[in-house]
Amino acid sequence: MDAREQRGLEIAAKVKLRRKGSTWIVPSQTNRDERYEVNLDGDVPVCSCPDHETRQVRCKHIFAVQFSLKRETGSDGTTTVTKTVKMTYRQEWSAYNAAQTHEKTRVEELLRGLCDGIIQPPQGRGRPRLPLSDIVFAATMKVFTTLSGRRATSDIRQCEASGHISRTPHFNSVSNYLENPALTPILKVLVEESASPLKAIESDFAVDSSGFASCVYLRWYDEKYGKVRSQPDWVKAHLMIGVKTNIVTSVEVTGKDSHDSPHLPALLETTAKTFEVKELSADKGYIASKNLEAVVSAGAVPYIPFKSNTTGQGPELWRRMFHFYQFNRTEFLAKYHKRSNVESTFSMIKAKFGAPVRSKTPVAQMNEVLCKVLCHNLCVLVQSIYELGIEPTFWAEKAVAQQSGQEA
Repeated sequence: MDAREQRGLEIAAKVKLRRKGSTWIVPSQTNRDERYEVNLDGDVPVCSCPDHETRQVRCKHIFAVQFSLKRETGSDGTTTVTKTVKMTYRQEWSAYNAAQTHEKTRVEELLRGLCDGIIQPPQGRGRPRLPLSDIVFAATMKVFTTLSGRRATSDIRQCEASGHISRTPHFNSVSNYLENPALTPILKVLVEESASPLKAIESDFAVDSSGFASCVYLRWYDEKYGKVRSQPDWVKAHLMIGVKTNIVTSVEVTGKDSHDSPHLPALLETTAKTFEVKELSADKGYIASKNLEAVVSAGAVPYIPFKSNTTGQGPELWRRMFHFYQFNRTEFLAKYHKRSNVESTFSMIKAKFGAPVRSKTPVAQMNEVLCKVLCHNLCVLVQSIYELGIEPTFWAEKAVAQQSGQEA
């Protein structure tokens, strides 16, 4: 298998190719805005890329289409076309229907179980504080309903009637607590604990990041064109997920300018406290010697592709993984393809709980994203209850590890 054929296999494994009549549209690997047209109907495959036009050889884009379509010609001259990249999975409709019809009720029950692990900070002088567990419960349910604080109050009031909270906090109190940085570590621990019931199921993991836009706009004057430009500000969520259930095992929310690669060791360390990590998939933005060492030290195998300008020179581990990537590309891509699950996780969170955040301050925006991730984990647990037959219990194997939030 030559270099073009290997790159074609990589494109077919990672990119969904689109057909337009007799032409296949294949995206460029170097320019995300560029597309090439491949036609296999003639005697000789044709591609519009410079490599094929210059050398008149089968380029990686032609190989990608051929890998996506396996053509078998019978003795009678008929041609059977079999798609090889797209996979379909059987849906357990009875479990899915049960999970969806009972989701909100079960989410409230699971969230109450999580909030029972929150230690109430000591009360000093002054007006009695709201129970911290009730505040966290109300903030999470507000995000779950995808409503504003005012409109979500009626749903939270029903939770009070069901006995999940002692009293319904004012919507301004919920917003004020979201702006408190002391709430951030509490929400992160709740996310980690909500994933613990699936520790016997998940062993392969993937990591990636994605942005959540806010309602705050950044404006500046464009001197070149003489006009004011604007774009929404946003925060970035870094997730590590289990590829079987899409449960989020660790999370870090940062500003928009934070790079992805430095967050991998911390996310992995948090995940490894609860889960046995056997494989870790990530895109080439995470390729670094420190990340490879962290994954191997955790007893896992890293499936992180190398960049095109990598020479393979470096520490022994770096060279060993580079050679595996170069000479076992088919096996590597089969494992690396699990990384697409983390993109599915982000899609699930944004589709269900909204891609933008309502909060205006940076701390509140980060806490709101953490609430979205927590809501996603609770929905995954509800699905697992009906599909896998698990019965989640929280804080069972350790004392309450929750930070008390002394300043909350």
